[in-house]
Amino acid sequence: MEKKWRRFNGEQIHLPIKEEVEKAIKRERAKGYNLKVYIGTDSQVRGKIAEFATVIVFLREGKGGFMFIHNYKMDHNITIKERMLLEVGKSIEVAYGLCELFDKYNVDMEIHADINTNPQFKSNAALSEAVGYILGMGFAFKAKPEAFASSSCANKVV
Repeated sequence: MEKKWRRFNGEQIHLPIKEEVEKAIKRERAKGYNLKVYIGTDSQVRGKIAEFATVIVFLREGKGGFMFIHNYKMDHNITIKERMLLEVGKSIEVAYGLCELFDKYNVDMEIHADINTNPQFKSNAALSEAVGYILGMGFAFKAKPEAFASSSCANKVV
């Protein structure tokens, strides 16, 4: 899980992401904020490259939020269904690495899948597998149109 992460303003995160997340939880709790965390991934195909962004979004109830971002690329020679499941897999990988922290500090966490619930959209082909994967790992989730972490936040930084 140790990859290069950054803040929305572009500032690099130098600590391992687990340490940075714990630091953020402690800081926000000390300020009296109740946090909820949402993890999502989005991707865009540009030529023969698929670009991905995974985000960890922290929302302070009624007081805004912030996020940590990880971008990466890979050769694009996979179907849309495979790409959607890869997005979900990336989100699960991050969530799994952080879930003990969320349990320790009693922070609710949800995975957001950038998969449309409307069968008219191509991404819907991956919905049932994604749901099974996420629920099988024991995580709460949302899909489009409620999946703002992937559909809005990650989408803006991919």
